[in-house]
Amino acid sequence: MNINGLQKLTLLDYPGRVACTVFLAGCNLRCPFCHNSELLDAGAAETVMDDAGLLDFLKKRKGLLDGVAFTGGEPLLRPELPELMRAVRELGYAVKLDTNGMFPEALSRVLSAELADYVAMDVKNSPDRYAETCGVDAVDMAKIRASIDLLRTGAADYEFRTTVVDELHDDASFAAIGPMITGAKRYFLQPFTDRDTVAFAGFHAPDSEKLARYASLVKPFVGSVEIRADA
Repeated sequence: MNINGLQKLTLLDYPGRVACTVFLAGCNLRCPFCHNSELLDAGAAETVMDDAGLLDFLKKRKGLLDGVAFTGGEPLLRPELPELMRAVRELGYAVKLDTNGMFPEALSRVLSAELADYVAMDVKNSPDRYAETCGVDAVDMAKIRASIDLLRTGAADYEFRTTVVDELHDDASFAAIGPMITGAKRYFLQPFTDRDTVAFAGFHAPDSEKLARYASLVKPFVGSVEIRADA
């Protein structure tokens, strides 16, 4: 299995863990504000190591790291991922999975096999603006809702999160997101940060007043709502 990037140490990507982040190329969405646009096309992305190389790295980092975060792209596009997640857990590491929620069947298999200790799922926007925010013609919202339901069962620890872009989100976005994730454990608003890897220009983060207002719209529905300023 090809690994397309490795951040050897992170204190941010896996809450409560000293972790590394494994980047897997290939994504079914084309979010115009994506920070990892170089990973969208699995065939064009650089390979930095294979799964054996990753496991060798992790064997040498025992005692220094205690978590591994799989991100993308969309990791659940990789059919080999569950096997690799199992091997990582067998080394004694906690495993975090980032997903866009478009593959509930694959997510269910991961959760049923207890391969993920923590899952972070993006909730891109209100249903009316979901496809626009994802940069595609249409999104099957039934799949998004199915993934939300799977995580709310508590099979693994989890969070929902939204990268907030001033040009794509407004009050109506969060008035709709709250009911979508009713009863969720935690939800984060992540203000957009421009980077060289964002393929499209012209996006901005909302100001602090807007972010606070958006958070207040979701708070009646969710146990914990926070603004993650270092995302």
